[in-house]
Amino acid sequence: MLAGAGSLALAACTVGPDYAGPPSVASATGENTAFVRAGPGLEDAAPQLAAWWESLDDPALNELEEQALAANPDLAVARARVAEARGALAGIDAEAYPSASAIATAAHIRVPGLGLGSNGSSAGEGGSGDGATANGTTSTNFFNLGLNASWQIDLFGGYQRQAEAARADLAAGDASLADAQVALTASVADAYVDLRAAGERLGLAEDAVRGREQIVALTEQLFRQGVAPRSQVDEARSALVSARRQAAAIRADIARFLDALAVLTGQAPGALDELADNAMPPPLPPAAVAIGDPAGLLARRPDIRAAERRLAATSARIGVARAAGLPSINFMGILGIGGTRLSDLSSLGDFTAIAAPVLQWNFLDFGRNEARLTQAEARMAGARAEYRQSVLVALREVEDGLVSFRYGRADLAEAAQLEALAASREDQARQRFEQGVQSRIELLAASLDRVEARANVVRARAALTRAFIEVETALGLGWRDPGEYLPGDEPGTRSARD
Repeated sequence: MLAGAGSLALAACTVGPDYAGPPSVASATGENTAFVRAGPGLEDAAPQLAAWWESLDDPALNELEEQALAANPDLAVARARVAEARGALAGIDAEAYPSASAIATAAHIRVPGLGLGSNGSSAGEGGSGDGATANGTTSTNFFNLGLNASWQIDLFGGYQRQAEAARADLAAGDASLADAQVALTASVADAYVDLRAAGERLGLAEDAVRGREQIVALTEQLFRQGVAPRSQVDEARSALVSARRQAAAIRADIARFLDALAVLTGQAPGALDELADNAMPPPLPPAAVAIGDPAGLLARRPDIRAAERRLAATSARIGVARAAGLPSINFMGILGIGGTRLSDLSSLGDFTAIAAPVLQWNFLDFGRNEARLTQAEARMAGARAEYRQSVLVALREVEDGLVSFRYGRADLAEAAQLEALAASREDQARQRFEQGVQSRIELLAASLDRVEARANVVRARAALTRAFIEVETALGLGWRDPGEYLPGDEPGTRSARD
């Protein structure tokens, strides 16, 4: 009750600015209640916060995302930093309470040249009392048990401001952990889409190699018959080498994507190589995508929340700097018993007690504290600018993602049209070949055109899905609320520590 009354009494003495929230971003968002680059298929409904990748309807991707959230080392580092911030807050909260320590002392003191007269008995060699020798040397034993206590009153709210800053740091750490989850889930999805696209492209590249091999064989046969020139053979062989090089490059890409997924999920390279055995096309995003509005973005993106909490921490530390330059009161107390004999420790009626308030004020520091205050104010100005920059970057990333998504859909539709036209030309070439009007080389060339058109569709499909991932990431989706169970923590430990 006394502590509570003291806190209420001193609350009005808290120095430093009271944090009033982040600066207005009206100039950044303008008068827009919707995103500027939104188009068809993009809804202004609030998006789902977590597990956006489930809308891609790919069980393998879902499993990889959960593995990454549970075992990724970068997330483990972020969780450790949150735990560190939580410990720092607990330590600062404890500073507001008294501290006490116990002391036990056993000492033998021998001071030469300090004769105290003939009173007392000579300690001599191995003596246990006190006394003076003939040459004036004094020796004595001293035994003591005691308690020391101290309590610094938070007269100007320095501890309170430190606690405010620590709480803001903890919240910023939670937000940074969420931001790491957003980046991680996007990286896993990107690598998975690239892997699936590369797997399908490899099959097409191998088809192209087989087609080029047949063209080389037919061209060499025509050359031997004197029908085709040598340059035509060289051209066919060059095209075959290029096709083989392209297939080899795709195989290398597949290995890199597999290793990236392995490391992202906390495993060694090569651990996920079996994914390459199950060839599947890259997943497609849903027909309708909820994107919300700019106001919801500012409240949802964890990097913006982290920047805002860092701004709050810098505001509180201005108060810490101001309180450091003002007087402080520290209550000190000492309670002890003892004497020159060990039996004196049991004499409870003979004890020493000291209690004293200590006033300290470093009023002459030649501007050192004023310099620290200037630094704290400058840090707050920088944090305010960083917050505004984080808002602008977030808005730009969303708008860029929406542009990529909108034009990605159009590009995929056009690539599909080109594939249909290439397939039609291949069918016509086959019919003419069967009628004896066209050569087999011309039929193979038409087939290769269709293969290339299909590869372009695969690229466009992967680009569209990556654009969808870009949108979801820019919207700040894919993180779990700090209050939820975090993979890697033991269930229940978080609530027990809080």
